[in-house]
This record gives sequence, structure tokens and C-alpha cells, in this order.
Amino acid sequence: MCHNIIIMATRSSKTINLTKALKNLKTAQLYEKSLFNQEAKLSDKGVLVTYTGKKTGRSANDKFIVNNNESKNLINWGKINKPITEDTFNLLRSEVIAYLEAKDEIFTQETIAGADPKNSINVLVITELAFHSLFIRNMLSSRNSHSARLSYSEEYLKNYQAEYTIYHAPNFMPDLKKYPELNSETFILVDYSAKEVLISGTLYAGEIKKSVFSILNYVYPQRGIMPMHCSANSNTEGEVSIFFGLSGTGKTTLSADPERILIGDDEHGWSEEGIFNFEDGCYAKTIGLTAKTEPEIYNASRRFGTTAENVYLNEDRSMDYNNTEITENGRISYPLMFIPNAKLDRFVRKQPKNIIMLTCDAFGVLPSVSKLSAKEASEHFMLGYTAKIPGTEIGVAEPTAVFSPCFGAPFMPLSPKVYGELLAKKISENDVNCWLVNTGWAGGSYGQGKRMAISLTRDIIHRINSGSLSKENTIKHPILGLRVPESIEMPEALWIDKAAYEATAKKLLEIFKKNGPYSKA
Repeated sequence: MCHNIIIMATRSSKTINLTKALKNLKTAQLYEKSLFNQEAKLSDKGVLVTYTGKKTGRSANDKFIVNNNESKNLINWGKINKPITEDTFNLLRSEVIAYLEAKDEIFTQETIAGADPKNSINVLVITELAFHSLFIRNMLSSRNSHSARLSYSEEYLKNYQAEYTIYHAPNFMPDLKKYPELNSETFILVDYSAKEVLISGTLYAGEIKKSVFSILNYVYPQRGIMPMHCSANSNTEGEVSIFFGLSGTGKTTLSADPERILIGDDEHGWSEEGIFNFEDGCYAKTIGLTAKTEPEIYNASRRFGTTAENVYLNEDRSMDYNNTEITENGRISYPLMFIPNAKLDRFVRKQPKNIIMLTCDAFGVLPSVSKLSAKEASEHFMLGYTAKIPGTEIGVAEPTAVFSPCFGAPFMPLSPKVYGELLAKKISENDVNCWLVNTGWAGGSYGQGKRMAISLTRDIIHRINSGSLSKENTIKHPILGLRVPESIEMPEALWIDKAAYEATAKKLLEIFKKNGPYSKA
């Protein structure tokens, strides 16, 4: 299974010799390698389970973009998109390549991102561990997979050439004395000119996935395609609903509806032809996962071929989804086909019917659902609001508003305005119904009120999808200005202390105004 490929960089003279690389290994082969090399353990249901050490999530402070002639005037530089010099990138690139070449074996997957064959991007992922090769094989279409044959022509697959290359060396540690631009031994470096990504110092597999997302978020707006951190599903007639939402708002859970067809759970593009999934798999949180509340995801989490990160294993090798000794961010990765009603070609050639923006409002003052105009939808997209609750992070003692413009700021290299204007244009041109759905608290803030029942939220989503909710008249919220369907109870009615409700609602409105454009009209 070895192959001999030389990958040429755009500017660097250093190439990587992949003579010892194991190319496009399939699931069973990667299981064997991962277990033999003691990278992971096997659960009682045949899931490959690994632990990522100190890094149990993304290392946002360790991500950098090369500042060069191509990127300097395009990138939205700041705390999220931090610059690094070409010299530092090239030196680290040489060291990472030397590190990978010194391994007895490394693994490559020829993957394809984007199910729209006219706009797909080929990404070669080179990694030192079999576990991560299986992870990305789950998450993207591998060149020799069944899903690739569903989405792309035989000629396309035969003539595959990588456009981007990801070098993944999680156990490589740089000498920080040589690299003062780095913040730690972990680094995620993106060079949009050379079309390369370096990932080192972290075993957390999500860094690979999000690097691909960042690439598409850079490329697609320049083609007039809207890249979206969202889940999406459709009915049998191809009427698509898009779900925006930050972590913990229910994006994955609500899109995995047994009555609808799942297009994907996390990252999609919106082109002139329709909605397409970037990925070929799902990456779901496991905290509190049960067969009753999330049966499709639960069943997928217990199948051969699924990978798990930082999920607690009991002595009998059963996975404990309620144990948070390792982290609350336990994750599973599985192919989209593990969801029974998934759309395996991942592309609906119709414009969407509904956009649903999910927010977990821990202040307890947002209505359970509000109807948004195109302008309001763009504004809430630019806000990207949810809330942290006490206990989620050190120092969080009361509900705290969190804003991530475009519902995915850490992965958006361009200005939020680029994405916001593109979304508003597509909503207006295609007459899409837009909604703000609160999956957080009602009847009081966190600690006093109660979390919205998932059954209530699902009922609201079903009414949106059926079209019944869009036919109702709306009532204007007296403080927030949101338009609430007349059958939906205003949040104030659920609070015992009306004065406290009014004060909290005004507080949230002021927070909105301070954090971006917000209209009460």
C-alpha cells in the first residue's frame, strides 16, 4: 500500500518524499494500524477511542495565517486571524516535513471537500497517526470511497490532483526559542498562497476539520458561494432548512430529524444551484447522549468505523457519555451514511426554504421563536449570539453573552461583513423564511427558569418546516422588537417577577447594541 509521490510547494524548495506513506487505507486497515501502534483503544461496540491529552479542544490562540502579498489585503486581521511571517512558516514547514519523513510510516488520504462537483476542492491530508487518517476519511470524501463515486465523476476521481495539502504532525514539538512568533508548542498555520496547512503539537482531530473549513471560507466567497457553519436537512421534495448555531445550541441534534433527510451537521455551501455539504461525516458531542433524546446520533456512536475522542471508557470497555472526568467535549466522528435518513450525495439542487438561527439564551428573555426579516436575519447572523452559563468556564458566575459573528468567527478569515452581505443577498434573492429559535431558558435566567424542553423546540421546528408558522400573524415584542408568531407565548408570561424580566430584557438589548448592528424595526 505504499506509494511514491513528491508534493511540490508553491514557493518552498523543500519537498516531501512520501515513499513510506500508506495511501488511502480503508477503515479496517486503519483500525489495525491504530490499535497495533497503541494510538487508541477499542470499545465494546467496536468504536476506536483515543485520548488527546491536555488539548481536548481547539487551540484558538495558536492559529496563524501567513501574511504575504496574496493575503495581506484580504484577511480580517485581529485576535482571531493573527499574522505570521513567511520565513517562520517555511522554517517550520521544513522541520515538520523532516519529522514526517523520519517516521517508519505515515498516512495519506486524498480527500475532496465540497459535494458540489463544480466547486469541490481536493485536499491531501498527510498525518503521522492512523487514527487521524481514519478521522478525516470519515469527515471528508476519500478518493476511493463509495460517497466519492456518488458525488464525483469517474474522470474526476481518476485525474485527482491535490490543490491544498495539510501536514499533520501532532507529536512534533518546535524549539520555541527559535520561533518567538509562536504562543506555544502547538501551532496551526495556514498559507493561502502556498495552499498549505501545518498542524502540530495537538492530537485533537477537530483541528484538521476546521482547517479545511477555513480554506473553504477563504475560497468560496470569492466565487460568490456562501460558506456556512450550519447543519441542513430537507423533506422528500427537496425543501431545505438551514440551522445556524454555536456549540451547545442544538444544531446537530435538531437537524438529525427522523422525519427529514440529513444533508449534513456542520458545514455547508450555498451556491446558485443549491445547498451542498462540505463534508461526508458528522462530528458530534457525546456529553449526555442517550438513545431516547438523540437516537440517530446515539446509534451512530456505537458502530464499527466511528472514532471517539476523550470519551470515558468503563472497565468493560463501554463508553460513558455522562462521565466528564476527561472533558465535557467528548466527540465522535462517523460517516454520514451512519444516519439512516442521510442524503448520501450531500447536494440539494434547490434554494433553501428556511433559515433557522439557534441561540441558547441563558438570560431567559428571548421568545421560543421569532420571525426575522432579511435585514434582521443578516444582523443576527453578524451578532452570532448565544450565552455561557455558570460552571462552563472558570470565572463565569452568571449568564454571559457570547458573540461569534457569522456563527463561526474562529474559522472566518475574511471580514464578517463579506459573509453578512453575501447572506443577505441570497436571502433576498430567494425569498427565504428566517427564524430565531431560543433553545435556552424560559421563565427566568439560568438558575431560576427552566431550559426549553427539546420536545417544544422540535415542535416549533416541525411547524417551521411544514410552513404553518409562516402563515401566522406576528406580534411585536415590546422591548426587543422581535416579531413573534401569535400562537407563541411571549416570554414575559412565563416569568413570576415581571420587573426582573423587563430589566433583564433591556439589559440583553443593550448588550446586542454594543456588539454589532441590531434593529428593533
